[in-house]
Amino acid sequence: MIQVEPTKSIWKNRRIGITGASGSLGMALSTELRSKGSFVIGLTHGSTTQTFDSAKGPNKWIQWECGEERKLEEVFKGLDVLILNHGINPGGNLDLDGLNKAIEVNALSNWRLIEYFEKALSSQTIDSTAREIWINTSEAEIQPALSPSYEISKRLIGQLVSFKNNSLTNKQKKRLIIRKIILGPFKSQLNPIGIMNANTVAGQIIQKATSISNRLIIISPNPLTYLIMPMVELLRSLYFQLFKEKE
Repeated sequence: MIQVEPTKSIWKNRRIGITGASGSLGMALSTELRSKGSFVIGLTHGSTTQTFDSAKGPNKWIQWECGEERKLEEVFKGLDVLILNHGINPGGNLDLDGLNKAIEVNALSNWRLIEYFEKALSSQTIDSTAREIWINTSEAEIQPALSPSYEISKRLIGQLVSFKNNSLTNKQKKRLIIRKIILGPFKSQLNPIGIMNANTVAGQIIQKATSISNRLIIISPNPLTYLIMPMVELLRSLYFQLFKEKE
């Protein structure tokens, strides 16, 4: 009888950092990746002495704060994948404090983390292994989420990620894979009435990220998102090409 060897998981022995790791999706991603053999580092604003089921969540916790992204540069040097998943939702309040905080946490902090991860990558010896950044920009990038401050901040980081992706040369894209994750409403502390399950969403994200070519990951119950988001990305790409210097 011929024995067929099981397919080797591409996630085995990979070191993965996740911001917002103590949230519903962060925990679900951590647990799923650990089950596939990854070593997961949870990057959290909370306590690093959090106690969870030893089989769930990250293998290790590291504490950080928005505005202190530079301190993670050494951590980034040892990562294969950085998943940017942290965020806040001020709700429907129309106050400047809420807007400023949403922009800082949801957009500017993520942007700085992307820059420092790229810097850490450029300081390393070139090898054949591509590093990855996944950014959860949310469906709010293209449609209302009943929270103006949240929508504005998500649209900002969404455009910044599109800018970054289009500014990379073909050579840089072989070393750094940037994936944008567009999610519909899933149940979490930010959205207690979400209709999707975080564990199911995490499994689908990881499954879709298995393909190197899949740099736009969409998981939503809204069929329009699957039509509008790729179109938005295409139009942005065409626009950026007008200003990009030839390689």
